[in-house]
Formats: sequence, C-alpha cells, structure tokens
Amino acid sequence: MRVDQIFHEAKAAGRAPVSFEMFPPKGELTLERAHTAAEALSACGPDFISVTCSAGGTGNSSATAQIAAMISRDFGVSAVAHLTGIGLTRGDLAERIEAYRAAGVENVLALRGDRPQGAALPEGDFSYAAEIIPALAEAGFCVGAAAYPEGHIECDDLAESIRHLRLKQDAGASFFVTQLCFDNETIYRFLELAERAGITAPITIGIMPFMGKQQITRMVFLCGASLPSPVIKILARYEDDPESLMAAGIDYACRQLEDLAAHGVDGCHIYTMNRPSVARAAMAALRGVAA
Repeated sequence: MRVDQIFHEAKAAGRAPVSFEMFPPKGELTLERAHTAAEALSACGPDFISVTCSAGGTGNSSATAQIAAMISRDFGVSAVAHLTGIGLTRGDLAERIEAYRAAGVENVLALRGDRPQGAALPEGDFSYAAEIIPALAEAGFCVGAAAYPEGHIECDDLAESIRHLRLKQDAGASFFVTQLCFDNETIYRFLELAERAGITAPITIGIMPFMGKQQITRMVFLCGASLPSPVIKILARYEDDPESLMAAGIDYACRQLEDLAAHGVDGCHIYTMNRPSVARAAMAALRGVAA
C-alpha cells in the first residue's frame, strides 16, 4: 500500500501510523538475517517499514529494493525504500527508478545522502533531495522526504531548513520522516513552524533509543542532534553500566513516544537498529497511550 494512503486511512480512523526503520544487509548482516529481522519487526504490527541505503545508493541499492519488496511480499507490511541522490547522474537516477519499479517498490524516501567524511560531495547532477523528488513522483512512486526538527547539520538557520521542507513538498513529497531528536519540546516548536510555512503533508516523528555512549556520541556528531539535560544525566549515571544504560535509553525513547502520541502527532517512526526488542518496547508504549 502507498504510504500516503496509509496516512489518509489512519487519520480517518482517528489514529497515527507507527513505522520502523531497518538497515539493509551490509557486512555481517546477510540477506537471510535481514529476512529474519524483517519478520520479527513485521510481527510487531507496524504500518510500514523503511529500508535504508548507502550514500548514492552504491553498494547496497539492490539490497534495499529487494528487502523492501520482500517485506511487502512475505509479511504483508508496506515498505519504503530509501534512495539517495548524492553522486547520482540523471542517467543513474533513471536506472535506480527502473530497478525499484522492477522490484515492485511503491514507496521511496528521497534523501540527499550524507557527505563522505573528510571529502567533498561526489560529482553528480543533484545537490538536494528536492531535485530528485519530481522524477520519482512522475515515475509513480509515493515519495517521502526527510525533515529536521533542529535544522540540517549543514544549515545554521532553522528557517532555511523549513524553506527546504516546503520545497520538497512542492516538488512532490507526500509525507515526511524526521531525523532523530531527543527533546519533544523542540519537535513541537518545529511542527508549529512547519505548519506556518504551509506544510500540509503528514510529518512522522523519528525516535531513536540510545543504546550506548559511543552510539549517541556518533549520532550527535553525524546529525547535529542536541542532548537535553535528562539524557546527559542518564549517560553520566550509567557510564560504567552498559546494560542499565541501554535499558534507560529504551525507556527514555518510550516516554518520548508516549508524549508524542498524547500530543496527536501525525505518526511515529522508530529507528529500530534491526532490534525487535526496541520495536516491541515502542509498540507497547504507544498501545498504552491508545488504550
């Protein structure tokens, strides 16, 4: 099913869709293990599952499409295949579109892609995600795009990030998924600004449980997400207790999700890191609010 239809039907039913994100097979994660992870995530009952890809779609773009198709085919759950425009030529994009079509992909999350560390952006025909969205929409995909509650890491002006959000909508994006954020008040301010800017496409809020100090440090530097005081206190309290830190990180994310649901956001998107335990905890928290 198309994701825009999922949001429409969920809104009519008075509920907000819940979605998961999983990584494609890479390194030690084989296609067989990806199938196992997808099966466990699907069993939690999400409205859709998104599947990431590497920058420029190199290395694992075929796996992204294969897994997205597998999720829909084998488990009856709608899937979203990520597609990054960084380093792509127009010919490359046309090839990706045909490959995703051939795999049976209906939904695509259009992203610029991360800049390679310590290097300039690879040469290509596209500088922003908004530039690849029209071709995807014209090809018949339901197109989603990224949103940044604290602004894109390469943009110092939040108003400019909001402007780019509107450009993506005008280019054909029919839903948005936000980057992780650890502060719900920041999220609510962002949603208010987006509404003022004329964003009418649903915005589903991305939440990532922090599982360890190294992970959260990496994500902060990669995404530019800020750490509110409660998170810093948790990191300090359990610095030498990885197991308790993981449990506290999942609990913090679940409390975020409960608050988001209570505030009536358009949807919640959980960065599961391929961990069914994270997906189950998130769903239990959200079902508790619904009950």
